[in-house]
Amino acid sequence: MNVVVCVKQIPDPADPGALDPETKTLKRDVKLILDESDAYGVEMALQLVETAGGGEVTLVSMAPNNETNGLRTALAMGAASATLVSDPALQGSDALGTSKVLAAAIARSNPDLVLTATESSDGYTGTVPEQIAGLMGLPSITFAKSIATSDGKVTVQRQTEAGYDDVECALPALVSVTAGVVEPRYPSFKGIMAAKSKPVDEVTCADLGVDPGSVGWAGGGQEIIAVEAAEERQAGEIIEDEGDAHMKIVSFLEELKVV
Repeated sequence: MNVVVCVKQIPDPADPGALDPETKTLKRDVKLILDESDAYGVEMALQLVETAGGGEVTLVSMAPNNETNGLRTALAMGAASATLVSDPALQGSDALGTSKVLAAAIARSNPDLVLTATESSDGYTGTVPEQIAGLMGLPSITFAKSIATSDGKVTVQRQTEAGYDDVECALPALVSVTAGVVEPRYPSFKGIMAAKSKPVDEVTCADLGVDPGSVGWAGGGQEIIAVEAAEERQAGEIIEDEGDAHMKIVSFLEELKVV
């Protein structure tokens, strides 16, 4: 069982961060960390390989400045190796551009299963997993709260508002996992030391055969005109109940056209 996990390296959410004044995008020239939402996919992959009795977990990530700090955390958890795509041409990539790059990197490993988070903590598009699956021609299952593999199939409990659906499909496939699907392990000291020597294959768009014109600002065809602070929440109206509070509430709801 060979599993590839897509992991994103992001600026530390504990740090407010800053925007690039020219591109109006989040600056990523700082030390990046493993997105917490991806730790669940890494742990799930490790458990699946252990249950299968063989195979390995590899990582795929796209980040600027050849950043590997977040990858080393995932490697310390137990992943065997990683592929990092780092290329100045990728700056400004939208979700589809990112998916093109990740799909090309994943295809090099020919995995039995691809795991992703449902969405990243700094993007929240929630579209990348499905786009990767579409580009690779893989069946996909989203919002997995439980995963098992056997006899060339993956069985998933897919989280819904009403509970969960039992879904099954043939491997290879792509599955996006929800937070809480498993409890991620903490990297041990031994794992941290071992991660320093685990291989990280650093590649560019050219290495993957990805046209630089189809990614980045050129491929996205988008421009951020301005970034403005959200309006501060206004103080609400306090209604004193003098026997007619219910009528005041009804009147307020009528103004909002709720009733």
